[in-house]
Amino acid sequence: MQKAVMTVRTLPKSEWQSYFDHVSKGLIGERAMVEVVGLAFGDRTEARCLPLIGITYDSKDDVLQIALDGLDHLIHRPRDIAVSDDSEGERMEITDANRQKQIVRLVKPMRYPRRTTRVS
Repeated sequence: MQKAVMTVRTLPKSEWQSYFDHVSKGLIGERAMVEVVGLAFGDRTEARCLPLIGITYDSKDDVLQIALDGLDHLIHRPRDIAVSDDSEGERMEITDANRQKQIVRLVKPMRYPRRTTRVS
């Protein structure tokens, strides 16, 4: 059995805005899971497979916004952003000013095989 190869890339802050602008253009039909991992509040799931509207970084206010259907997840003063891609989808790991990790996983919706109708 062959393991999936995962490439991890740390994004320089100078690329954050352009990276998320580019990524957001291809998000139609994607869903996202958002998890927060840290000592301050413990580990928690903010969103499970919600439709993703977009991800933007505002350098003026130093805020990363993850817009989901029914939820706006804001990460104030992000310090590090690493992105990876494997067979399960794209993953972003954001470390904020309080050293909490915010993990965003992009998940493609499951496709079910089309049913064929039998005509007798």
